[in-house]
Amino acid sequence: MQLFFTDTRKVWKVGEVAGLEHAELAKLFERRVLPRGTPILLDEAMRPVEPLSTWFRSMALDRMDAKTMKSYAYTLLMLLRFLIARGLDLLSVTETDIKEFRQWRLEQAEETVEEVSFDRDSAAIGTFYQFLMDNGYITHRPWRSVGKSASLGSGISRDLRVRHMELDQYLFHRDVGFGGLTPDAALDATFAGWCPHRNRATCELALMTGMRIQEWSTLLLPELGLEAGRWPPTADVDLADCAKYKRPRTVYVPRDAMELLDPYLLLERPEIVARAQRTLRRRHRDLFVVQRIEADGTKARGVLEGRTVVRSIKHLAPDLRRIAVMETGDGLDPLAVFIGWGGLMLTLSGWDRVRWRAWGRMRKWASHSAAPVLPRQCWLYHDLRHTFALRLLIFLTREALNDIEAQELPMATLLDHMVGNPLLTVQRRLGHAQPSTTYRYIRYLKDPMREVDDAFREWTAVGGASYITIARHLMNLEECADAPQG
Repeated sequence: MQLFFTDTRKVWKVGEVAGLEHAELAKLFERRVLPRGTPILLDEAMRPVEPLSTWFRSMALDRMDAKTMKSYAYTLLMLLRFLIARGLDLLSVTETDIKEFRQWRLEQAEETVEEVSFDRDSAAIGTFYQFLMDNGYITHRPWRSVGKSASLGSGISRDLRVRHMELDQYLFHRDVGFGGLTPDAALDATFAGWCPHRNRATCELALMTGMRIQEWSTLLLPELGLEAGRWPPTADVDLADCAKYKRPRTVYVPRDAMELLDPYLLLERPEIVARAQRTLRRRHRDLFVVQRIEADGTKARGVLEGRTVVRSIKHLAPDLRRIAVMETGDGLDPLAVFIGWGGLMLTLSGWDRVRWRAWGRMRKWASHSAAPVLPRQCWLYHDLRHTFALRLLIFLTREALNDIEAQELPMATLLDHMVGNPLLTVQRRLGHAQPSTTYRYIRYLKDPMREVDDAFREWTAVGGASYITIARHLMNLEECADAPQG
């Protein structure tokens, strides 16, 4: 069996090589709509494997994220191969078979997984068998429900991992790691990286907005109001298809984040675009060539796959944003804010390489007197989001307390609490679906490790005594130690 994923643009290329006309391909696509990234499982005779292929198509038409579909497809492929090796199939599986598969994944496979990883597998398996029940393939799930849950997951609620930065850590992270400076803010003559202005700007943008990496890394110039020579002091970005679960929200980009973009946009980006012209021209037919931005910067009109289309910018999927360029008359200018040497948007793996290079620089300067304490593991871009959430929560909480004190009231009114609740404000800024997710940040408002140090400092350092000194005192060994050795 072989697993494939649909890609319309690749079919266009193959069709052109095979000599098919554009109109013929267009008719084929109109008759059979398959969203990009739809999994297709084929057997040895290159026939679709059912009912998996029907389930894949159903998920795609329900607009499930391509990354999630890919994960689900590989999980069900593993389960199917596990069952075939035992002479079974997906419709004849029993509860014991499912439990044996779980045991194999956790303890016996060539590469085992942790419980948290199998919880994701269990979500895929549960979704698939729910589809089989809904469409009459089976009458009931092959496993029994436990309590109110029908999931195969472990049922263990895992704590949110929140790692945030103090101010000195952030400045070291932004300026030394990503910006190529020394810890005392001087130019580092040994810096061998590139695009330090771009990398510093991404740090500032991620910190000041709380956006996830898939949100800020896919931003387009019109979303920040940076097209046609406009340089607004602040911006409001409407997120949709690039947000997690495609949950829409508006993100405010403050002045400091916009100003730190200036050196990159004026110095580094034009050089990258100029060097990439030959590559962009060679790939011209594969790009979404935007002719103009319409409706106050909310829609893009251009040529995609040989036909003129109009697309809402906030609903552009990441893969389409990556190939969006503007025909300026002087060449092709990528619409993406942050681009690499090829002239197109960096991938997540590309940003990972930037992050690890920056971490190497931070480790190199870790022994400097001006360097802050670094964590044991490399910083993540998501740590900037956690820092944004905690700093905003602390600030809003202090503001709310000051308002209560200024009103000379024993407690805030219900309306004040509803309107100015810091948790609800941070929840809206972060785009959390549930307040409970934001509530987890409360326990990190203070550093518990520092409180432990403070609580036991006197216990562990009374008079500067060491364990050996205390032992000698208790065992009356001081005099023996001072006696001359014979």
